[in-house]
Amino acid sequence: MSAETDAVSTSAYSSPAKSLGDPGITPLSPSHIAKDSDADDAVEQLFLVVVAIDFGTTSSGYAYSFTKEPECIHVMRRWEGGDPGVSNQKTPTTILLTPERKFHSFGYAARDFYHDLDPTESKHWLYFEKFKMKLHTTGNLTMETDLTAANGKKVKALEIFAYALQFFKEQALKELSDQGGSDFENNEVRWVITVPAIWKQPAKQFMRQAAYKAGMASPENPEQLIIALEPEAASIYCRKLRLHQMIELSNRAPVNGYSPSDTIGTAFTQGKEHVRRNRQSRTFMVENVIGEIWSELEEGDRYIVVDSGGGTVDMTVHQIRLPEGHLKELYKATGGPYGSLGVDYEFEKLLCKIFGEDFIEQFKIKRPAAWVDLMIAFESRKRAAAPDRTNPLNITLPFSFIDYYKKFRGHSVEHALRKSNVDFVKWSSQGMLRMSPDAMNALFKPTIDQIVQHLSEVFDKPEVTNVKFLFLVGGFAESPLLQQAVQSAFGSRCRVIIPQDVGLTILKGAVLFGLDPAVIKVRRSPLTYGVGVLNRFVEGKHPAEKLLVKDGTRWCTDVFDKFISADQSVALGETVTRSYTPAKPSQLVIVINIYSSEHDSVSFITEPGVRKCGTLRLDLTGTDASVPNRREIKTLMQFGDTEIKAMAVDVATSKSVKVGIDFLNY
Repeated sequence: MSAETDAVSTSAYSSPAKSLGDPGITPLSPSHIAKDSDADDAVEQLFLVVVAIDFGTTSSGYAYSFTKEPECIHVMRRWEGGDPGVSNQKTPTTILLTPERKFHSFGYAARDFYHDLDPTESKHWLYFEKFKMKLHTTGNLTMETDLTAANGKKVKALEIFAYALQFFKEQALKELSDQGGSDFENNEVRWVITVPAIWKQPAKQFMRQAAYKAGMASPENPEQLIIALEPEAASIYCRKLRLHQMIELSNRAPVNGYSPSDTIGTAFTQGKEHVRRNRQSRTFMVENVIGEIWSELEEGDRYIVVDSGGGTVDMTVHQIRLPEGHLKELYKATGGPYGSLGVDYEFEKLLCKIFGEDFIEQFKIKRPAAWVDLMIAFESRKRAAAPDRTNPLNITLPFSFIDYYKKFRGHSVEHALRKSNVDFVKWSSQGMLRMSPDAMNALFKPTIDQIVQHLSEVFDKPEVTNVKFLFLVGGFAESPLLQQAVQSAFGSRCRVIIPQDVGLTILKGAVLFGLDPAVIKVRRSPLTYGVGVLNRFVEGKHPAEKLLVKDGTRWCTDVFDKFISADQSVALGETVTRSYTPAKPSQLVIVINIYSSEHDSVSFITEPGVRKCGTLRLDLTGTDASVPNRREIKTLMQFGDTEIKAMAVDVATSKSVKVGIDFLNY
């Protein structure tokens, strides 16, 4: 019976060795680990331009820089159809497919077109928004995972993500071609896509697969695409900040009789004015220097980057390594779904409380475009919320909301507000909900409390003592309420710094990362990786049910032989090597299964939470008979950005096989 046939029949939890006629591999004693960082350095390709895409939950954008002039970062052209009260440096992450499921439009264009469709027609079109969170919340993500459009129809998530990335690819190439006066080819571009650091490996790999489907790079040429982690990108940009490019919230003494909280407000007004003036020019100069704040950091100093976006909040603790100022990740990225979407959910809950959940559900389905309108109106008022605000915030209710409510309930919106006992939301005769500042602040509170709570937990970790700076970045960091909460909770422990164009920080950092990917030197491995092996059975140490006797030799099956542990430091590009030998010298096929786990102490591949994520199959048929009796099979794992590659080499014949670690297809 050949190993080929039965390797297939083993499920993750059955014992591979028992079901195999073939006894697998065993570590060569002593098992040695060689760390070989420059084993397989790919030849650096020369790209003319780096384009970074910040694919956000609520809004997305791209920026680029020519490798010849890396100090100039260009932010994409302005979008048509921007919203009042919201800067349109990015476009909403919304996508529209035709009733035939073909790509139609993205961003403002998708929203406006969908909005103008007649309701009888619009129900056939497929409209998606805020769909990126699905990758964070899906436990068993695969290439088949679906997304649901506003009309309830399902489409494969991979298709939607690929359409979105393809849209950005085409926009960027068109802009580059227009600028250069000649057609720009995809192979001249190095692409960088940012993802939250707290995403699990399958989600990060999913983004890469979607980019391959969009034609940005290919499995044969993976170096053309870098998946960058959002807080890391922010970190790289913050290193370059000059004093006039940031706002420091910490320990402000009262200035001219204003208390520090007023100063936060005035600093922001100045900041906003500065951003407004600069908005016309889309090119940012990044001086090739280390910024002033950064130059205060010494070898070994620590700082936290808190990246608060629409969907997630990501926290990463970094440490400086001099002389080059490389970054080392000190504590694995943590965070959770505490983005500004949480504020939208609270608003929706408030509407349900006033008008009834049954009505809101129906309204979303029957008048999807008006619902989008209402959320746009809320978004701009949400941005006006501030700690010291005293006048109410008015949110215009779309006419069809008022009209549909009357049909649905038989009484007016005004009546509903009076009845609901929600005393801080009033009705204004101009057709608006008037929210007191307290009411608005209450919508932010649950989300902000979760962020502060989570940060406190991170600050209590032993690896996180003596943090010098906290950089608050990401779109949600524009909120004065969040700024004030972070400042009052942590201002005494470290200096809280906000870059001026905080919503574009990640985008610019991602461009800098694409220009010089070597700046991040050490990461923490999010998972434990190893292979399944047979060890000699030791009485008393190994469980009896793992005993397998083959040709008089007693083996312990299903042993997890570890390559690297979760949370262990890994240098980028580092290779870890192990040597194995076939347990039976006559074996003609060697199958090495690679497993991963979130736990750092794993003994057997049958333990809960261990999943198979790769198979190396080395065919030894047709090799010379003079091969030594103890054949050495060298297995290497190389840790890259979000890609991990594994390779097995038969030392005697130099035959080898390679495989990328795969979390979506096993």
